[in-house]
Amino acid sequence: MRVLDEQQHPHVKITYYHWNNKFIVKFERGMLEQTFKVSEFDVTDEKELKSLITEEFIQKVVKRFEDMSDDLSSIITY
Repeated sequence: MRVLDEQQHPHVKITYYHWNNKFIVKFERGMLEQTFKVSEFDVTDEKELKSLITEEFIQKVVKRFEDMSDDLSSIITY
């Protein structure tokens, strides 16, 4: 797996990869992560892939992280 780029955002870390005819976009926040796989045949290049990761999309990812954290907290007591 080859790392293409990393991007810092105030709420998440975003890493772009290329592997097995796929672009992979991984979002990390604390101990949680979300991964999206996009066929290299669905986008022309890394630049187009990055253009898909809009602020609106990132906000949906952040909301999903909040839901994931709530779900995990409901089953684990610290």
